[in-house]
Amino acid sequence: MNWDIIAGKWDQLKGSVKEKWGDLTDDEVTEMAGKRDKIAGKLQEKYGWTKEEADNQINDFFRDKG
Repeated sequence: MNWDIIAGKWDQLKGSVKEKWGDLTDDEVTEMAGKRDKIAGKLQEKYGWTKEEADNQINDFFRDKG
């Protein structure tokens, strides 16, 4: 997964991210700007996941998007 591509396509991906992780607000998704560390941190905060769990969720979701 190429995070430069994901960051570049972030405006297109925001809807999919919101659909997958519905507890995230529009502002939070916009603030993430396709940066992996920000996405992981926000998922840990919102869902109470460990860093490993958040990383696994991110990897599964973005596997084919970057």
